[in-house]
Amino acid sequence: MSDPYETTEAHLERLLGRALNSFDLSDDLVERLGTALAHSSSLYTTHHSPSAGLWRETHRHTYLLPDGGSASLWELAYRLRGDRNTRCEVYTGKDELRLAVARIFGEVPGDAATDPLSALGDTEGEGGADGDLAVLGALFSASAPERRHREYTVEQSADHARRVLRRAENADRPGQAVAELLRSAYAHQITQAFGGRQCLADGRDAGFSLYEHAFVLLDGSEFSLWEVEHTATPDGRHMCEVYESEAAARGAMELRTRVR
Repeated sequence: MSDPYETTEAHLERLLGRALNSFDLSDDLVERLGTALAHSSSLYTTHHSPSAGLWRETHRHTYLLPDGGSASLWELAYRLRGDRNTRCEVYTGKDELRLAVARIFGEVPGDAATDPLSALGDTEGEGGADGDLAVLGALFSASAPERRHREYTVEQSADHARRVLRRAENADRPGQAVAELLRSAYAHQITQAFGGRQCLADGRDAGFSLYEHAFVLLDGSEFSLWEVEHTATPDGRHMCEVYESEAAARGAMELRTRVR
């Protein structure tokens, strides 16, 4: 969200002032942005990789121009291994972002089959929000595969946590303390940890799936809920159970099933 007490002129000046590469922006673009009537800023993606010591965020800054059009700048904020200082760079398109990630994080672009950055696509235009989001998703999933690497989505995460807890039917589901903690969640990621599988429960077929709902809290810490979805109920209806640990969730599954 934008600061309602900050003018668009001051916002742009502050953004360009902290960006290490603001001198790369064309004079024409900077002049156009300087005439903007209003602005809006949003955090779109955050990436935490504790084991690799990396942290990245992407913000979209959109400016309303006098002619009724708009222009956007994408800000890449990041920290490198062993360095708590945050660096910022700004870009206007997918090609610049691709090269920046390759340069900063040592990811070498290759062909589409081997290089995750090549999956950014060819959508052009400043107004292509869907294309921009696809770019960001590809950029932040470009790290080497590792289960605990996170590609978080910033989208009503506290409300998502509330809905997960609300649909839990198990008596030993997380309590009020966890609900209070997750009210400060601002980003989340859903991962299917156990693929859908048909099992036997009390001699009947039952389907089971296990999901991890990982959250980032305002203090920067991470917290996960583990959700078991199954049909191992007396009438075969769908049921959700939620646990605070993967071990507890898998233990609950084992109590209800024996895999064929």
